Amino acid sequence: MEIPAITFPMLGEGFKLTFLPYFTIFGWRVYWYGVLIALGFLLAVLYCMKRAKSFGITQDDLVDMLICAVPLGVICARLYYVIFYRADDGTNPYFDGSHDLLDIVRIWEGGLAIYGGIIGGFLGAAISSKVKKIPFRVFADLGSLGFLIGQAIGRWGNFTNREAHGTDTTLPWRMGLVYSFKTFYFHPTFLYESLWNVLGFVLLHFWSKKRRKFDGQVFLLYIAWYGLGRAMIEGLRTDSLYVGSTNLRVSQLIAILTFLFAAAILLYVRVARHPEPEDLWVNRDRKAELLKAEAEEQRRKEEEAEAESFDEELSEAYRILTMKSGYKESTPENVPEGPAVEPVDYRESAEVERELEREAAEEAAAPQQDARSAEKEPQRSLGRSLRSPQQDARSAEKEPAQAAVPPELAEQIVSTVEAVIGETAEAAKAAAEETAEAAEAAIEKSGSEEDEKRDD
Repeated sequence: MEIPAITFPMLGEGFKLTFLPYFTIFGWRVYWYGVLIALGFLLAVLYCMKRAKSFGITQDDLVDMLICAVPLGVICARLYYVIFYRADDGTNPYFDGSHDLLDIVRIWEGGLAIYGGIIGGFLGAAISSKVKKIPFRVFADLGSLGFLIGQAIGRWGNFTNREAHGTDTTLPWRMGLVYSFKTFYFHPTFLYESLWNVLGFVLLHFWSKKRRKFDGQVFLLYIAWYGLGRAMIEGLRTDSLYVGSTNLRVSQLIAILTFLFAAAILLYVRVARHPEPEDLWVNRDRKAELLKAEAEEQRRKEEEAEAESFDEELSEAYRILTMKSGYKESTPENVPEGPAVEPVDYRESAEVERELEREAAEEAAAPQQDARSAEKEPQRSLGRSLRSPQQDARSAEKEPAQAAVPPELAEQIVSTVEAVIGETAEAAKAAAEETAEAAEAAIEKSGSEEDEKRDD
């Protein structure tokens, strides 16, 4: 089979490339297509290694993801091609019996589809994210940038194979395939896609550094960008894969659907979600610290508010308590003008009766001295309990009022004081009566003993 030379009239009539699509090492053919694919993959991995930290993952996480994603990417790229491949007569030679089933795995004979590789690669990333417990969107963002690098370089493998070109054209930048009998000029679609991917990588590289606001944003921008370009470029190609026997190009359909899907989600997030960079996976530790600090600040404010409320309640309770207990809390100048609460007089008859009873008891006979001494102590205690409220009442008459008491509270205090005075007076009266009865009994007993002595 004749291998045509490659020419670009834009570079001059004498420009012509006549290299083979492969070279040999120890008798083995090594195709430039494979070399360029490997080079694109290597540069993509090195770039992702360098950017991994800025996405919140480690290089080990990235390697673990690649171990899962690369094999699935190759398998899906081959399956995509095998499933949708059609011969010139519209049949699929891989499934109509004309090919050995082992031909499906002979990828070295050619037949890989980039969209299948993309699907398989992101499927592997999803599996790895489940195992590593890292959000899929993080791997997808970083992998998207790597895909753009790999695709931009890998497309030049189509150039070395003289494949994946477009329809005939007379544009100045057309590519010519020079055969021995004739030169054909085509759209250099490999070049279109390679340049489109380079431009997309440059834009998303700087976007991801400065303006990324949520995980998955770079991935959505990638599939929207690549889908838009591929939808236009695929329409120019002459080797497209089709859906069944229709004229619907599979890659063009997928490109359009992915573009619309990504654009819709980006628009929704921008209008409805309003994400902030603090929500990115890479900022999770800093966000956790901020949330912890905010929670601590909120707790401190709540404690201060609770303490302030408690102090106010305590002050109010203390004010009411001091009013009920007769303590003075306000200064004289703060006392409003108004009628003062009249002090209540205590009865003094109980004290007089008590003194008389004590004198009567002292005149009793000597043998009753111990009984009378025992009776004196409770009498003195009772006297102190009666004198104390009397002294407080007299002090209250002499001192000016120092607390502004509301009328309702004043009435309550007066009623409470009257009840206490009444109970105290009744108790004093009962105690005086008991003491008087005891004294009379002692006197009668003493008189009886003296009469008995006289009789004797």
